[in-house]
Amino acid sequence: MMAAGTGGDRRTITSWCMYDWAISAFNTLLGTFLYNTYFQRSFAENPDIGMSLWSRGVVASALLVAILSPIVGAAADRSGRRRYLITLTLLFASFTALLTFVSPSQKHAVLTALTVYVVANVAFELATVLYNAYLPEIVSDDRLGRVSGWGWGIGYLGGLLVTVIALYVFVKPETRLAFLPTQEGFNVRATNLLVAVWVLVFSLPMFLFVKEKVPGARATAKGAFREVADTFRQISRYRETVKFLAARLVYNDALLTVFIFGVMYAGGTFGFNDEEVLQFGIALNVVAGLGALAFGSLDDRLGGKRTLLVTIVGLTAATCLAVWAPTRGWLWVAGLLIAVFVGPNQAVSRSLMARFVPERHKGEFFGFFAFSGKVTSFAGPLMVGALALRYGQRIGMASLIFLFVTGGLLLLTVNEEAGIDAARAADAAGA
Repeated sequence: MMAAGTGGDRRTITSWCMYDWAISAFNTLLGTFLYNTYFQRSFAENPDIGMSLWSRGVVASALLVAILSPIVGAAADRSGRRRYLITLTLLFASFTALLTFVSPSQKHAVLTALTVYVVANVAFELATVLYNAYLPEIVSDDRLGRVSGWGWGIGYLGGLLVTVIALYVFVKPETRLAFLPTQEGFNVRATNLLVAVWVLVFSLPMFLFVKEKVPGARATAKGAFREVADTFRQISRYRETVKFLAARLVYNDALLTVFIFGVMYAGGTFGFNDEEVLQFGIALNVVAGLGALAFGSLDDRLGGKRTLLVTIVGLTAATCLAVWAPTRGWLWVAGLLIAVFVGPNQAVSRSLMARFVPERHKGEFFGFFAFSGKVTSFAGPLMVGALALRYGQRIGMASLIFLFVTGGLLLLTVNEEAGIDAARAADAAGA
């Protein structure tokens, strides 16, 4: 049966996927492959201190998203997601652009850069909550896995293209724009302007062509809190969803930390410069995009739980290899192996959540989905940052293996069929 809402037409699905393409620029250049390594090198005395400082911004973002995401999701369910999504997209694009003009020599440079980054990152994460909530509206249940995979895959392809542009237009000395100054790495910071423009241009199809059901009530703060409190009271009805979110709370913490610190590890431990980091990023985005596309169909055939377990085993093995890697060559192997599984892990997590979501709680449940991904996500960065500062980056990264294994063991307790049945029963009852 087709999910209620906008239907499953090609233009709607393509426009929804294009938002993944749009926002991938933020995640790829700002949080994973370029600005974070620039900050680590330029705003701190050494790479270990830089990693520790960046982790504080990540922790602040995670705590704010954990608090705000269920509330924003509930409010959007009551009054419509579109205006919230547009506002948040404009907010994180604007603050991303502002990072261009924060130089390491400015007074209070570290605090200013991290504050601007936190605002941008929180708005980005909240926008993603609302974007994810559209998935069960635009496609039928039997296609959730592949469409979620298409979104992630297209997102990685977008990340690939924007990384190529950043490398050859902003960073690489032989080809970068001649008029761009390079003092204090301005040409690297200017990639944030590229990100902002990219986001604003490519998010337009989502805003223009993906429709939503007219909400039944006007949002108020009191109403949003009431919705969140009501879901907490009724959460025992969705036991498998709770168990899944608990598992995701742990394995996603490890995954986010790999995103944040993986390339910083490459730069700090193996001496990758900006150009080499972006070349690394291009390769990882190609592999991650192909992995997300390939695993989408596997998700629909095997089920979300089994496919997720495959990705967690692969991520655990790849992290072990990265920690052990004695040379750059082995780090490349480990990074590409991580890339194979990272996109599918995120895509399958999203599609499994979509199967567990009752119709009237889409935004709210995806708010809790974001909550589970952020409520303890400070733990991984704090752990890696503290261990890296004290014992070095290899020991810091090794701590993530424990999180992947624990998350996988918790996922084993989830009964996927029971979770789907509970959502369908709630829809049938109008709950």
